[in-house]
Amino acid sequence: MAAISVARSSCGLINGLKVSLRSVARVKYGAVSVTVPQTSLHRSCRWYSVSHLSVKERIDQKREAALQGGGQQRIEAQHKRGKLTARERVQLLLDPESFVETDMFVEHRCADFGMEQDRNKFPGDSVVTGRGRINGRLVYVFSQIMDQAMTVGAPVIGLNDSGGARIQEGVESLAGYADIFLRNVMASGVIPQISLIMGPCAGGAVPEIFPNWHSVTNEDVTQEELGGAKTHTTVSGVAHRAFENDIEALLNLREFFNFLPLSNQDPAPIRESHDSSDRLVPSLDNIVPLESTKAYDMLDIIHAIVDEREFFEIMPNYAKNIVVGFARMNGRTVGIVGNQPKVASGCLDINSSVKGARFVRFCDAFNIPIITFVDVPGFLPGTAQEYGGIIRHGAKLLFAFAEATVPKITIITRKAYGGAYDVMSSKHLRGDVNYAWPTAEVAVMGAKGAVQIIFRGKDNQAEAEAEYVEKFANPFPAAVRGFVDDIIEPATTRKKICQDLEVLASKKQVNPWKKHANIPL
Repeated sequence: MAAISVARSSCGLINGLKVSLRSVARVKYGAVSVTVPQTSLHRSCRWYSVSHLSVKERIDQKREAALQGGGQQRIEAQHKRGKLTARERVQLLLDPESFVETDMFVEHRCADFGMEQDRNKFPGDSVVTGRGRINGRLVYVFSQIMDQAMTVGAPVIGLNDSGGARIQEGVESLAGYADIFLRNVMASGVIPQISLIMGPCAGGAVPEIFPNWHSVTNEDVTQEELGGAKTHTTVSGVAHRAFENDIEALLNLREFFNFLPLSNQDPAPIRESHDSSDRLVPSLDNIVPLESTKAYDMLDIIHAIVDEREFFEIMPNYAKNIVVGFARMNGRTVGIVGNQPKVASGCLDINSSVKGARFVRFCDAFNIPIITFVDVPGFLPGTAQEYGGIIRHGAKLLFAFAEATVPKITIITRKAYGGAYDVMSSKHLRGDVNYAWPTAEVAVMGAKGAVQIIFRGKDNQAEAEAEYVEKFANPFPAAVRGFVDDIIEPATTRKKICQDLEVLASKKQVNPWKKHANIPL
């Protein structure tokens, strides 16, 4: 499940909402108030009275209460915090007039601690659920309808802003969480699941504990430091992107949704492309520095190759030594993985391995071809990495690439050293097409380090290093052995990839039957 966090900024949010909603028509039951049209059915039906109000009047009253949520005062309080209401969020996320709400009249059944009083009951029980469309494609909004989403094969999007479990309900609330978690697991790899964290999302007791956090953990920490957007997008890796406000987050979510298939039964989406598939990119011929220790930006290569330079990066602020994200090639959605020489020379470490592995498995689960750009000098050494289990975590990335059955195209731009060469979608891990640029170096390790080991204690180290470079620090040894399919001019990379994706569109590969694999978690 992808998680996106919103870094709150109230400046201009409500005004921005007004501007945005001018172009978005009123969603069915998705505005603060709704006028229910008088149809012939309404006029001809006989409404039986069970109290001083008729059934029709009670329905209208309940529906109006549901549309008001917690009431106008709470709506205004939400706006003052720079946040939209749940219905405003749904209205902005989905296509106009496409939202069909379910379970609008549901109320909780808790009778303890005064919860049975009418003032503590709200139609919909503080949750808005239903289905709608994003750019005409079906999507479900939120968890209570996950079963139906799986049945019809449509993604689920959760817009989260909650204090957690209702403490008054006791174990019943925990059972509700477990029911949702079970469905998360069952839906994993079947339909895309996306969470947008738009406010507090904590366990039921956390709001009560937090003011006394020091006494609980002996730590002096703010709520933002403990679990804010910056923490989870840069340190923990729990969330994948952060945005300034609700509107920016929802509009980016609509853009992200366009890259995804509806379920694991659908192919990667294809849309019309106005960027020629055989376009040459001359700027790539000189993008890799002649000096092998000099850095360059892998994002420059990615933007130059993909359709219209559009790249939706995932987790851009976490484990920056590897780049992952979605783009299109000749209109077809692809997942892109690339080492980033600008950060730690592109070395693989624990965080980058896990980041890359999770992304590769997502792409494989939903039939999205994977393009890998390789410039990796190896795995990052050091006690911190060894103590943290770099061998186990690095194996996750190897495992993900090895078991993936989607089309896999790999381009070695410069360094491909040691075990990291194997891990990065090499031919040995069933890569379909593997290219090398003329600047590629496929070897066990860099020339200088290799010479110091091979010719330890001997004279003429410089001469030995030149000999090693001539023999190994180039793409020919790998090409001669068939480990790369071709050595290509960088300018032709886009053209080659588009041609290969067309051929591989009909690829069918099946792994041996097993109950499930035992990935090194």
